[in-house]
Amino acid sequence: MRPALLIAGKDLRLRFRDRSALVLGFVAPLAIATVMSFAFGGAADFHVTVVVVDRDGGDLAAALTSVLRSDDLQEILTVETADSVAEASRTIDDGDAQAGLVIPEGFTDAVAGPSPKGLEVLTSVDDAIAGQVVRSIASSFTAQLDADRLSVATALAAGAPADDLEALVAAATEERLPVALAEQDTGARPLTALSYYAPGMGIFFLFFAISFTARGWYAEAREGTLERMAAAASTGQILLGKAISVFAYGLASLGTMALVTSVVFGADWGGPLPAATLITAVVLSVVCLTAFVIVVARTERQAEGLSSMLVFGLALLGGNFVVISGAPVLLRRLALITPNGWALRGFVDVSTGPHAMAAVWTPLAGILAFSAVVAAITAALARRMELP
Repeated sequence: MRPALLIAGKDLRLRFRDRSALVLGFVAPLAIATVMSFAFGGAADFHVTVVVVDRDGGDLAAALTSVLRSDDLQEILTVETADSVAEASRTIDDGDAQAGLVIPEGFTDAVAGPSPKGLEVLTSVDDAIAGQVVRSIASSFTAQLDADRLSVATALAAGAPADDLEALVAAATEERLPVALAEQDTGARPLTALSYYAPGMGIFFLFFAISFTARGWYAEAREGTLERMAAAASTGQILLGKAISVFAYGLASLGTMALVTSVVFGADWGGPLPAATLITAVVLSVVCLTAFVIVVARTERQAEGLSSMLVFGLALLGGNFVVISGAPVLLRRLALITPNGWALRGFVDVSTGPHAMAAVWTPLAGILAFSAVVAAITAALARRMELP
């Protein structure tokens, strides 16, 4: 064991003297986390300025404008007015508003006829979400209006006196659609972008330790360092020393990422114990992958190529760059054959639900199963391995 620890200590000293290893292991993921914190920091404070062009001037136009200015929507909407569509379009183009709503002339009068007039939503290519929000509100208003018209028409068709039209309209306007969306607390916390991409980017950059160590192995072989180590230690002890150094470096890298993004940027990694468990497991999988590359490759170039394929292949399949829950079904299934896919699933579960170990048992089992398979293949190949 002592030779392995000496080799690990030597590798760690070299690793922390290597600027590229420090940048990829610590600086780059933290820098990206900083960028993401600014990029997504305002996502929870979504607000839209909508400019309204009232070409109708009737009661329904006033009612729609009142809805837009209601207390329920004041947190997300600021309503401005314009005298013409051209003025509203200029306001949106100048960035003073994100969307517009045009109430056509005769909107109020046409609602009593067979062909009511529609509303026009002005949108910007730079803010499609704002247009969707305004379109949704306008659709809800017109849907309620159509339901009121249908109620009155049904009552008249059923024999209600035409003289009671005003009372029927008043009664219809007091009713609401039987099916509507309602917000209800389920006890779960929303998943923030930073809480997903902080571990995602941390794991992605951790994968580069595979390339560092594998290339270092063949660099040492070229320089004769491995031959000198082989005189005092077996191949297994040398590999164990390399594994210990990767494990320690990985824990330091991902642990620093978790600590800084949690304390400074408010990322939710799911509590200390679940997060530490998942971090340890995913670092162990990186150790196994590193040993696999060293055993399979025969040259430094092969080690670098195989490492690159593993890094980017696992990152793409595991969902480090996209939230995997929104990906196609096939990609979500493929993510479950990767350690980072299981790890990100675990981090999502504990960051949106209870900070409990029960939430990480399944992802932990998936990561350990992957590591066991890679370790078994590596061990079988290592029996025939000779130092280069």
